[in-house]
Amino acid sequence: MSARGLKNKNSQRRNDMDITKKAERLESLYNLSKVIREKERRSPILFNDFLHLLSEDPIYVLRDSFQQFHDMVHYFVPEGKDDYIVSDESIGFVHWDFNNLFVNRCDEPFFADRLFANRFMRLIDGFRKGMQKNNIYLFEGPPGSGKSLFLNNLLLKLEEYARIDEGSTFKVYWCLDVQRLGGFKSFQNTVQPVQDAVQDLDNGERTAEELERLAYPDKYLEFSCPNHDHPVLMIPKNYRIHFLDELIEDDEAKEKIFNEKQYEWVLKDIPCNICSSIFNTLLDITGEPLEVFDALRARKNLFSRQLGECVSVFNPGDRVIDRPIVNRTLQKLINDLFKSDDVRFKHSYMAKTNRGVLALMDIKEHNITRLKNFHGIISDGVHKVDLAEEHISTLFLGTINPSDTDHFEDIPSFRDRILTVNIPYVLDYYTEIAIYKNKYGSKIKSRFLPGLLENFSKIIIATRLDREAPVIRKWITSPEIYSKYLDKDMLLLKMEIYTGSVPYWLTEEDEKSFDRNTRRAVIDASQTEGYKGISGRQSLILLNDLLSYFEESESVITMEMLKEFFRERNGHLAQDIPEGFIESLEDMYDYNVLQEVKEAIYFYNEKQLTRDIINYLFAINYEPEVTKKSDFTGDKVEITEDYFKNFEAMFLGTTSSPEERQKFRKNTQNEYISKTLFQEIKQEGKSIEETEQFKSLFEKYTRNLKENALSPYAQNENFRRAIQDFGSSNFEAYDNRLKRDVKHLLDNLQKKFNYTAEGARQISIYILDKNLMSEY
Repeated sequence: MSARGLKNKNSQRRNDMDITKKAERLESLYNLSKVIREKERRSPILFNDFLHLLSEDPIYVLRDSFQQFHDMVHYFVPEGKDDYIVSDESIGFVHWDFNNLFVNRCDEPFFADRLFANRFMRLIDGFRKGMQKNNIYLFEGPPGSGKSLFLNNLLLKLEEYARIDEGSTFKVYWCLDVQRLGGFKSFQNTVQPVQDAVQDLDNGERTAEELERLAYPDKYLEFSCPNHDHPVLMIPKNYRIHFLDELIEDDEAKEKIFNEKQYEWVLKDIPCNICSSIFNTLLDITGEPLEVFDALRARKNLFSRQLGECVSVFNPGDRVIDRPIVNRTLQKLINDLFKSDDVRFKHSYMAKTNRGVLALMDIKEHNITRLKNFHGIISDGVHKVDLAEEHISTLFLGTINPSDTDHFEDIPSFRDRILTVNIPYVLDYYTEIAIYKNKYGSKIKSRFLPGLLENFSKIIIATRLDREAPVIRKWITSPEIYSKYLDKDMLLLKMEIYTGSVPYWLTEEDEKSFDRNTRRAVIDASQTEGYKGISGRQSLILLNDLLSYFEESESVITMEMLKEFFRERNGHLAQDIPEGFIESLEDMYDYNVLQEVKEAIYFYNEKQLTRDIINYLFAINYEPEVTKKSDFTGDKVEITEDYFKNFEAMFLGTTSSPEERQKFRKNTQNEYISKTLFQEIKQEGKSIEETEQFKSLFEKYTRNLKENALSPYAQNENFRRAIQDFGSSNFEAYDNRLKRDVKHLLDNLQKKFNYTAEGARQISIYILDKNLMSEY
């Protein structure tokens, strides 16, 4: 083939490829268009079709902005979990998973601790009941607490929710037949439809009405209600209850709609002055209500913060808008069509968020004026636009710093309309760590020995807590019991409770006295905390300083390094960190790692321990000095006072008195009969090993056995050297039992507590060198 022929052939191949690529791009664009049309479609539906939807699912269709907001939160947040095990009486302090609401698909995630999560969910559940409508909700927190981020992500999710079928709400949409109403002067010159174009567009996915609009673009004058009136309001108020009674067949739904507070608006509200004027004018022209309803459509509301539709956020620097909004073009068309000026298409900027959300980001500058302007609207739900009344049913939200509350505190009537929700600095160290991991990546924990990133966060949180704790001091009557590892202000105990857990190191007496009332009082006291100390932004800076300070170190960050950082490099923080807290934190750390090492080296026969506990639960139902065959294990149990004494010593100690043992036995029996046997085994069908009582006894039994697990190695220098030599050829010189124990210890530290091989060696030598076995 000649050079010219080859060139032509290559050119043809490139042309073919270009055509193929163009076709692929066109197909991709078509597919994108189809997806957008299906997911973003908000085509108006006939009023009759809307009424069909209403009759089929009235609870969904008749939601206001408060109910929609409630449903939005519960759509993204699964059911909470109460993991308190101390008492059957829940105080509602549950774990809520906020990842889908505040973290996933958010440009910058917001992390809510357990305290704020429960506070927020109580507020949201109140929305569903319709009891708190005439208020503005201000989220109050100090600078750097993340309140602006919280509100931004919350509104982002509202927009996302409103786009799906489950989250959509409806508004009035007018579709006025120009020809039927006499037409505009220009209608006679309307361009005839281009039939070929219409047929090309008709792929079976458009309704006949949509195709008619394409063919006759001037046939209809269409526009939405600027106030987002709900279509049901177009049923005249005097006839509405009777109409809905006939339309809705679900008696349970009707009972709610006609009697419950959250649906009160359905029967009491009226359309905006624009829709009322159009309705009345059409009725005057046609004389037939059906003709008016034929001009009505229902359309899904668009929630767009960017466009200010149903969601609007005002920053302090945004100027206040006083003048009404007028659509002069639409006003002229309406006047021309109706041949009158009875319909005044005029509304305030408040109409843009009616039945939606209006938010003020910080009560400063112009937002102070806005807040004061909202007073009457929030109280009465109505304000004037020129001479016309405009009814507003908006969810008002905002954020505020504590120092800015003086703008309304001196006005009693206004103060009653403002509900503040505390959003302080994070007080849950798990949440604080989640913030660190989001900023620096999940691998940040590998820079620390296990437990030490937690210690860093606890030091930060200690600066945010109140040092006075009257409720805890009333509960813990003998704090000296914990003096070896608990700070004098008991902040470490408070931190554990704020995460939703009860520390394992509490005595049985203190654990039992942590009843429902005490738990509620401790949690309630948190309302005043988190307004001082190291802010969220400052904590991230400090963590970065810590990582940079030890960047050249080959070792992971240890407790000694952490102490050095806060004592020497950041001595100026001493006034924020409670006196003696870091020392107590180190003591608590020492106590915890000692328990980890004990558990790691501990061998026990789980099967035998299980039989012992089950046999004891069987035996307590008999008086001593008998032999009985256990219903659960089949073992013959010699039930004697010594049998009880030896078993109960594992829980109460060898020096416990007969009275203490008798009390323990009686309490155990009462729980066994009332809960374990009759409720969990007989009613719920659990095996005895699955019951809460068995699990609690098993945990305490093994914990006490572990206490002496390290005793044989306390003064054994070979044990320390074997740990030091592990992984080297020198390790083979030790006897087989010692090698087995060392390997078991180091392997378990890695498997159970996430230590690296080097970290496991490090922490084992740490507890030996500090002689922690004799300390605790």
